[in-house]
Amino acid sequence: MQITVAAVGTRLEPWIYDTFDAYRQRLPRHLKLALEEVPAARRSGDGQAVAASAQEGERLLRHVRPDAFALALDERGQQWSSRELAVQLRSWLDGHPHVAILIGGPDGLAPACRKRADRIWSLSRLTFPHGLVRVLLAEQLYRAWTILQGHPYHRD
Repeated sequence: MQITVAAVGTRLEPWIYDTFDAYRQRLPRHLKLALEEVPAARRSGDGQAVAASAQEGERLLRHVRPDAFALALDERGQQWSSRELAVQLRSWLDGHPHVAILIGGPDGLAPACRKRADRIWSLSRLTFPHGLVRVLLAEQLYRAWTILQGHPYHRD
């Protein structure tokens, strides 16, 4: 199975890439996690947020295969516990060889991304820096996999 994280933002702090990669490398070979970055659109003044978000959305959607199960990360989405995420991961492993997770830019995800999404997922009602979202996402995917394996990494 291939999970592609498509995220707005490039050239983030090195620790973000290092930590994302550390969790990515812990996953088994049959569960591949990839990061595809798209540049943030320019915002030059009032009224630019909607146009910039739409441009970023187009860029993100280029990384979503037509047959992929797509999740849009949004604070208004459905929240899952780590165990509930493990159930979701099991269903993806069983029925979706390609999963795409979309992370928006400073003004959130474009409506086109939400429309394409099969699910809207919230890591939290809190707003996080976009780089930190990548790290949290990678860690939670690793945690979900360890739950499925009965590994003691996760403790209730």
